[in-house]
Amino acid sequence: MSRTTFAERFRMAGGMPPLTYLNRWRMLLAQRALRDSDVSVGSLASDLGYSSESAFSTAFKREVGESPLRYRRRVRAEMPAMGAL
Repeated sequence: MSRTTFAERFRMAGGMPPLTYLNRWRMLLAQRALRDSDVSVGSLASDLGYSSESAFSTAFKREVGESPLRYRRRVRAEMPAMGAL
């Protein structure tokens, strides 16, 4: 199957292009790791297939709206408050 045919079929089945799906999936994995572990941003970037910490941080900020470290601090600060509900 050609790349174009695959992309068209993926978009029809999944509602978005394959690379959009991949980028969103990577960011969900990143958000979970930043929230639940102490992995470094550089190590996480490498684990998710980014060529550099900078490339990962730029993609994360574009998708999530804040830097990875700011995201980590914010969600961890909110976690105890959520448990009290």
